[in-house]
Amino acid sequence: MDDDDADYMQGSDDEDYGFDYSDGDEANESGSADVENMYYTAKSKKEDNPEEALKEFRAIVDQETEKGDWGFKALKQSTKLLFLGLHRPTDALKTYIQLLTYTKSAVTRNYSEKTINGILDYVGGGKSGPVEVDVLEKFYQATKDALEEAKNERLSVKTNLKLAKLWLDRKEYGRLTKLIRDLHDATKASTDGDDQSQRGTQLLEIYALEIQMHNETRNVRKLKEIYNASNSVRSAIPHPRIMGVIKECGGKMWMGERQWNRASEDFFESFRNYDEAGSPQRIQVLKYLVLANMLTGSEVNPFDSQETKPYKNDSQIKAMTDLVDAYQRREVHSAEKILRDNRATIMDDPFIRSYIGDLLRSLRTSYLIDLIKPYTRLELSFLAKQLNVEIAEVEELLIGLILEGKVDGRIDQVGMRLELDKQQVLEKKRYAALEKWTEALESVHSAVVSKTATAGRAADPMMPMMGMPPDRFGAEFREVAF
Repeated sequence: MDDDDADYMQGSDDEDYGFDYSDGDEANESGSADVENMYYTAKSKKEDNPEEALKEFRAIVDQETEKGDWGFKALKQSTKLLFLGLHRPTDALKTYIQLLTYTKSAVTRNYSEKTINGILDYVGGGKSGPVEVDVLEKFYQATKDALEEAKNERLSVKTNLKLAKLWLDRKEYGRLTKLIRDLHDATKASTDGDDQSQRGTQLLEIYALEIQMHNETRNVRKLKEIYNASNSVRSAIPHPRIMGVIKECGGKMWMGERQWNRASEDFFESFRNYDEAGSPQRIQVLKYLVLANMLTGSEVNPFDSQETKPYKNDSQIKAMTDLVDAYQRREVHSAEKILRDNRATIMDDPFIRSYIGDLLRSLRTSYLIDLIKPYTRLELSFLAKQLNVEIAEVEELLIGLILEGKVDGRIDQVGMRLELDKQQVLEKKRYAALEKWTEALESVHSAVVSKTATAGRAADPMMPMMGMPPDRFGAEFREVAF
């Protein structure tokens, strides 16, 4: 019994078998047993003699006086055999169209839906090699026509979502855009009661497809629009994989805007959802999270959290954990070596590769600040050698640090030296300390004046009537006293 047959048998558990067999029932049971034997005999020939199996499946369908479950199962096996085993998609489509006529009354709704979803997965999954787009469209169009006739709105929307995912994977953005528009219209016009959560869930599934399309086509304006719209959906119970997709694309959007902290937050949410869904994409998003966390300059290790800790020693993540350690120790040469030695797990990802320049720049900048601290004058060639980069890049880094106020000094472009004004730095620190000390003394003086004036008024209630302001009196009293 294959998985589909097992699903069918499980779906039949609610049938009532508590009745007595009459003679006619016994005859029917005998005939059913014969058909069942024919079915499993045909099924056993699928691998060694597919053409003979196909003939025997056809015989089961032809001998039925009315549509029944064994005929439905025979058509299902025939469709799969024609499409996957014999690579005859046109014949498979004809068999599939006949199978769809059985879904009205011959089998349960749940079993028919599972079968339809399974066949569409075979068709769109590429298991039989590349499939022509027009063949795919015919399969889906036949499904949509049958579901509209059966008024099965729920499965119709699911089928369209499946087709939309197929167009996304094949980068058929024109077809995808049209289908997304149809899905939005269907969601707005949904008449499946007043279940707002179901409508909100469908809306998030549509947004997940749409946001991926805009991410791949680099349409940042539309990407942000859909991202904000998805965040405004309140009544929904989405599958965690859907939220993983939305938050992943959101994280990539924030990375493009150099908002590292927001990107880190979204990547963490994406990882958490993918992890809950058991999606393998969690590993890739965890790499993105580590990258964003390093770019924030945070000293917190992203693998310290309860959710990420189990993946710290994962073979695909180990290179990223080593990179985090090198980054936090400001070991720029170790970081560069890790990137060279782990090209397959880090640099081969186009998204990560596009931000490695920012990461190395941040690391080199931190390394450079620590390197120049003991000196008052350094040759740019020396710094370039220490960083293992060109002199022009060192000069660019230093100019940025000077403009940001992180380095007090100037670049002698004739002598190609960095001259640090250590004396000016000390003077600034000295004046800053004196200013703080002065502010502290003034604060103490004000407190003493206030207390003295309050004590004077309490001792002589007539003091304010003498024409002398209390503060002035307090000052003169101090002059006499001292």
